[in-house]
Amino acid sequence: MHTLLIRTARPAELALLVRELGDRPFFVDRFARQGDGRGLLLVAWSDDRPVGVVYLWWEPAEEPELRLHLPGTPLLTHLEVHADHRARGTGSALIAAAERELVRRGHTAVALAVEVGNDGAARLYRRLGYAEWDQPPIRCYSLTDGNGQRAVEICRILVKPLPP
Repeated sequence: MHTLLIRTARPAELALLVRELGDRPFFVDRFARQGDGRGLLLVAWSDDRPVGVVYLWWEPAEEPELRLHLPGTPLLTHLEVHADHRARGTGSALIAAAERELVRRGHTAVALAVEVGNDGAARLYRRLGYAEWDQPPIRCYSLTDGNGQRAVEICRILVKPLPP
């Protein structure tokens, strides 16, 4: 059994993260945002291998509905676990670490978006104490596809109060 360590990602780890988890544009973008103090990229490590990531977004949300209904609420985004490490608690451990970091920073709630139809992820989040908000699903944006086009997903929003 391997020990799981979760910590802030370091820019020098970019090539390793891309090799193990792919999605270079995502990591380049998140390291830039982290460097500007707009969020935090957490990585789960098993031995010397990155096996999962989650990004804490605390700049204003891109989606107007989130800015209107959840102003100042940080977002838990891009939870990803390598296929070899799924269903082993890695995702739950990343979420718990993210929540602890938010509590440490004084936040009282966290929100996330789940694509409509991704019932497995929604079940995980509900099991961890997240509840759907009382608004309809919204259009959520992802990074560009490299050609300047933004992907749009229809997402339901889940929110969790954090302990003081």
